[in-house]
Amino acid sequence: MDGKFIVFDGPDGSGTTRQCAFLVESLRKSGKKVLQTAEPTDSKIGQEVRGMLLHDTMPSPDATQLLFCADRANHVSTVLEPALRKGQTIVSDRYCLSTIVYGAAQGIDKEWLESINAKFPKPDITFITLPPFDVCMERLQRRKMRDQFEMENFQRRVYENYKSIEDPNVIFVDTSGSKKMTADFVLRQYQEHFGEISEESTVKVG
Repeated sequence: MDGKFIVFDGPDGSGTTRQCAFLVESLRKSGKKVLQTAEPTDSKIGQEVRGMLLHDTMPSPDATQLLFCADRANHVSTVLEPALRKGQTIVSDRYCLSTIVYGAAQGIDKEWLESINAKFPKPDITFITLPPFDVCMERLQRRKMRDQFEMENFQRRVYENYKSIEDPNVIFVDTSGSKKMTADFVLRQYQEHFGEISEESTVKVG
């Protein structure tokens, strides 16, 4: 596959969605054709998963993560692989790592989760947005709607799981500073991995 595959992952409230959008805007300004996507997806499976997270009760942890993987399998076959074959750049807000980290925080065997996700395309680079834990919790408390995964004790386990990851293709991003400084840092890391793009492409963050 000839395309580039970039993923943003991290605890709830860490800024994955915002930084994903900033990088996409910068790359598009540089003239690149970029596919911006997210998991859970907007497919029927993804919508069911999103709705499930807002209910008072959920399926068992292993069943929950298998539903995320079912949504991912559809996402890979219908969106990601076709785009990569066309040579497109993909930037995704969450991917396999979310299943592995959140599932492990639920007490599911990590190796089992990794084996289920092993067949999916590997990202070229994963940005883990990881400000201090208190910053994540402060942001979550400002949300009007909170899902089943956004409770503090659970989020502490999720945070520590992300923090412990060691992978040469993973870059940690502290999103507690200014949005512009963080976006510029992400763009510089992208440039180091894939080659320089013009300064004019840097997104202006208000």
